[in-house]
Amino acid sequence: MSAIAIGLNLMLAGLLAAALMMGFRLNGRLKALRESHEGFAKAVAELDAAAARAEQGLADLRAATDEAHDALADRIEKARALTAKLDRQLQGAPAAAGRAEPVAEEDVERVTQRLGSLLSAARDRRPEREPAPTSARRPAAPAPSRPVFDDDLFDQPAERRPTPGPRLGTRR
Repeated sequence: MSAIAIGLNLMLAGLLAAALMMGFRLNGRLKALRESHEGFAKAVAELDAAAARAEQGLADLRAATDEAHDALADRIEKARALTAKLDRQLQGAPAAAGRAEPVAEEDVERVTQRLGSLLSAARDRRPEREPAPTSARRPAAPAPSRPVFDDDLFDQPAERRPTPGPRLGTRR
């Protein structure tokens, strides 16, 4: 064998070894591609399922929106009907007020005196407390002679109105 033949055989062996190495590398890359393809197919399937859930959610949202719209429309219609009814009642109120019997001033005075006597009787029935020590004693507020009512409630002439005094139920 000649040196040329040995050189060509060595070169051929080197090329075969390089082809074998390239084959192994290509096989690894194809294996990785198949695995990524399976992962991609799995990701596409998950994306498809998520899209189906989103479509169902949108359909549910549309149904809920339609239901809420109908309920709101019903409430608005009822509110309009009640507003119209209230307007009719308000328009009829002045006529009804004119037909009402006027309250006699004597009745108002009698009710005021009766309430005043009931309150003073209730005050008289309370048990006496032991006096507080002198260091903690506060000056006593004067007791009202009769209850005070808002003058707007009774249309009385100025000379017959009750005299203003301290309000009941307030603390000083």
